[in-house]
Formats: sequence, structure tokens, C-alpha cells
Amino acid sequence: MSRINIVHFNETFQSQMDLSLLFFGMEECLSGHAWGPGLRDCYIIHYVLEGAGRFHLGGQTYELQSGDGFLIPPDTLVHYEADTASPWTYSWIGFRGLHVKSLLQRAGLSLVSPIFQTNSRLFKTFYNDLAAARLERGGDVLIQSIVYRMMAELISCSSDAALEPKASHSKEVYVSKAIEWIERSYSQKITVMDIARSVGLDRTYLSGLFKAQFGVSLQTFLLEYRMNRAIELLRNPELTISDVSRSVGYTDPFLFSKMFKKVTGHSPRSSRKRGESYKK
Repeated sequence: MSRINIVHFNETFQSQMDLSLLFFGMEECLSGHAWGPGLRDCYIIHYVLEGAGRFHLGGQTYELQSGDGFLIPPDTLVHYEADTASPWTYSWIGFRGLHVKSLLQRAGLSLVSPIFQTNSRLFKTFYNDLAAARLERGGDVLIQSIVYRMMAELISCSSDAALEPKASHSKEVYVSKAIEWIERSYSQKITVMDIARSVGLDRTYLSGLFKAQFGVSLQTFLLEYRMNRAIELLRNPELTISDVSRSVGYTDPFLFSKMFKKVTGHSPRSSRKRGESYKK
């Protein structure tokens, strides 16, 4: 019987806004153990610690061994199985977030290029590192740092050509710049027009880019970003509802409460009492 360990995390606002770890695990596979064909609903990275196996994606088969890794993109048909003579042991992480696509692009990982190689100690030990971090004070911050360090390692071990987007004015770059501006300015009284001006695009065109990438307009993205930040602030009992309202760019607490309920389905006060997080 194969040994498998999986740890899941509760999804919070971070799953929409940042690079957020959803689960991680490790398995010592039996001979010929397989998964799929099937789909996953998030990004998953597997890293082969020992042994060998095969990964099938997009009509291609990849023979993998210790030191190799593979990316499973969301909503993509994949299949993988352990070698019969030397079955692999692998560890994995599942994650999602707005920054994932651009980070993987920089690492050169995609549907047509899902394989990487690294002998980094971080990849060999990340399962144990994450498991230990959960028990530490401030473990959530430590876990986030480990995941970002893994992404940095993937970028570091990729080819130079993949380190940055090829087109300096690509659609992804405009969206990324707009998100960075929102992250810096959401607490101020900003508008969609302000965001568009900050990246030098027509507001309708920029909103279309957000719709294509995230499934929501720029106006909705800004609203949801503010409300997710408000959820985080509501966890602080020293802040009043008005304090939270001003902190996310609303000078009118009544309008803030109206928008908060529109997005989350609850008033700020009831959300604070229930201790719930918004899930899109």
C-alpha cells in the first residue's frame, strides 16, 4: 500500500488576490500507480524525489526521474503514472492566485513546456518545511515565504529567455501594472479612469483585458479587491466599521456597508461576528 500525506488549507480572500497555497502532500507510490486522465481546478506542481514515472499532457509523454518536476495547469486533461520497476516518490503543492500566471510565465512553465529540473534543497525538503511551518507562531507568513521562494527557484533555474515577458507592452504586463497600482492605491478614492491613466490605456480597453484574464470587469476587480482587504481588517477588533471603510477607500461608511454586502452577502458587522471569509 502506498504512503500518502496531504495537508489542506482553508481558502480565504488570498486565493483570489495573491499567490496562495491550497494544499501540499507527499506520496511513495506503488509500482504502476497512476492518476487520471482527469482535470484539476488549480495549479499543482509535483517534484520527483526518488524513482521514475511518466507524465502525459497535450498529447506529449514526458519520462521523469529524481530531480525533475511537472506542472499541472487548471482545467487541463492530464495523466501520470509511476514506473513499474522503480516507482517514484514525489511531493506536491496546489496553489492559485492572481500572480500565478505571470510567475509561471517568468519560470517558462506552460501547457507546452510543463517540465523543469532542479536539485535545489528547497524542492527536496518543501513538504517537511511546510509541515513544520504550520506549527510555528506566524506560520502563515512563513508558509507564504516558502511558496514564494519555490517560485523564485523555478524562475532562477529557467532559461534566460523565459525570465521576463517577451513583449514589454503585452496585455499581461498592462494588467500586472494595473494590479500593482491598485495594491498601492486602493485605500485612496480612486476610479477606473485613474487606474487606466496610470498604465496609459483607454479605460474600456483595460477593463476588457481584466474581463478576459479574470472573468470580471476592472470595476468589479477593484470592488472585490477592496472588500477582500476589508475582510482582513475586520478581523482586528480595535478597528471600527468606519475605520475599515476609510482604510479601503470609502469615506461614506453607509456606501461601504452597501458594497460589502453586495460582494459578500453579509453586512460588515455580521461578517465580523460570524468570522467568515469571502469566497468568490
